[in-house]
Amino acid sequence: MTPEELHHLATRLVGGQLSVEQFVRGMSSCGFSDVGEAKVDLDRRRRCGFPEVVFAPGKTVAAMVKIFQALIDDGVGVLATRVAPEQASELQARFAVGRYNVVGRTFRIAASPATVGEGGRCPPARVAVVTAGTSDLPVAEEARETALWTGAEVDLIQDVGVAGPHRVRASLPVLERADAVVVVAGMEGALPSVVGGYVACPVVAVPTSVGYGASFGGLAALLGMLNSCAANVTVVNIDAGFKGGYVAGMIARDLAQARANRSQ
Repeated sequence: MTPEELHHLATRLVGGQLSVEQFVRGMSSCGFSDVGEAKVDLDRRRRCGFPEVVFAPGKTVAAMVKIFQALIDDGVGVLATRVAPEQASELQARFAVGRYNVVGRTFRIAASPATVGEGGRCPPARVAVVTAGTSDLPVAEEARETALWTGAEVDLIQDVGVAGPHRVRASLPVLERADAVVVVAGMEGALPSVVGGYVACPVVAVPTSVGYGASFGGLAALLGMLNSCAANVTVVNIDAGFKGGYVAGMIARDLAQARANRSQ
């Protein structure tokens, strides 16, 4: 362990963000917990700002239980994505405080307020998640749950696609107060450019595989978003609600911390 890492652990202990047991475990660990089926990265929050996230497909429930418990024992929140209903049923029986989002296919166990993100509490980060259509909701819910897991406050704005642009204008009071906006859209993927032309924050565009034959499973939306003329639009992969919510959560967290620093 480097002097910097030791100082980091000691600071969190003195600040009440770590228990004595967690401090001792951190001193003796090599940065991961070997649970047999996986080596859980317990150092990721220090390095990257948020803990490791569990991708559920291909994992047994028994393995996920061990991974979840390692994260909980480390004092962090749990997020698993693409969780099948049958997996969720068994996980819910084991972790009663967990929340399964059946639409977004996420399973989330909240951390205590003092352990959300790196550095503890700060003024609320604000994320808005926008869907072009109701068919985009599963990807949007994955983004919303991910942003909530990062500690952000999240507003969900549904069904405001470009076929009725007046619906976007009606949502501007919510959009304008967001630190970051996630826009989830299929078909031609035009909505992120429209939203980007109204707001002064980063817009994370998430193309979905929603659309007719020429949408090519979301490729048309992806290419349209990559060619956006709105300079504040950036793009993640097709149906990658997790990536959109994660990036927006990081941006919002840093802006919230900057507001807190300015107010001191």
